[in-house]
Amino acid sequence: MSTTPFQFPHLSMNFSQDQLYKIHFHSHQEAELFYFHHGKCTYLIGDKIIHLSAGDLILMNGLTLHRPKLFEGHPYVRSTIHFNQSYFKKLLQPMGMEKLVDPFSTLSSIHLSFSGDDRTKLESYLSDMNECKKEDSSISTFRYQLLFMDLLSFIFPYCTESLQDTVLPQTEKEWHVQNVIKFIENHYQTQFHLEALGEELHVSKYYLSKIFKEVTGVTIFKYLHQKRVNQAKVSLMLNESISITELSYQSGFKYPSHFSRVFKQLTGFTPEQYRKQLVN
Repeated sequence: MSTTPFQFPHLSMNFSQDQLYKIHFHSHQEAELFYFHHGKCTYLIGDKIIHLSAGDLILMNGLTLHRPKLFEGHPYVRSTIHFNQSYFKKLLQPMGMEKLVDPFSTLSSIHLSFSGDDRTKLESYLSDMNECKKEDSSISTFRYQLLFMDLLSFIFPYCTESLQDTVLPQTEKEWHVQNVIKFIENHYQTQFHLEALGEELHVSKYYLSKIFKEVTGVTIFKYLHQKRVNQAKVSLMLNESISITELSYQSGFKYPSHFSRVFKQLTGFTPEQYRKQLVN
């Protein structure tokens, strides 16, 4: 029997990856489960700063900007699952269990911590899915999906019991950075000046710039551009007929040419090329 991993468009998995490479703030249409096996990592998602420990699980919509902040000399071992919410919702609907994908339906992420027998069981789901992925047969594809849906049913009770929307930053610097991100979330459509940001947060703009880069690994304006381009991608998905000029102003850019240049730098496509991809 072949051991080549099969291709399944609605569900993809990377198990126990340990490669270290630079990951920028990004977003995607698929929902995501992110499991942290061990190592050291601070995860940045939306306006949350999460210090990960072994056994931590993050459930996210995918459209919210996110990235890991890695630390030199420390491992970063994780498993990730990306899936099409609509596909699995339709699959679960006849069984009356479409609510299992509800934790991924909002832009707010959920952070859970597992230990003991629960952690062992969670990791066994991931391991079993990975074994199915290695096989190339219709039965393995079927079991792969069944295991994933069973994993969702295992996780769901923890989502209803554990409200993680109030994850607090652990240091004064992280508190300031979280406030910067919140400010950008609320003001990315307007002309942005560090002076106004500093006045709003009662902190020197130079200090804010320094600690933001220290905590997130990117500059404030790099994050702002990521946020604006991410919002433009969402707008293109919701309104395929919107003009690029209108889209650029709506996303907070002063000049359409600047918007197109930044969009291509961050996505590899012009806004028009990205629109054609969505249509296709």
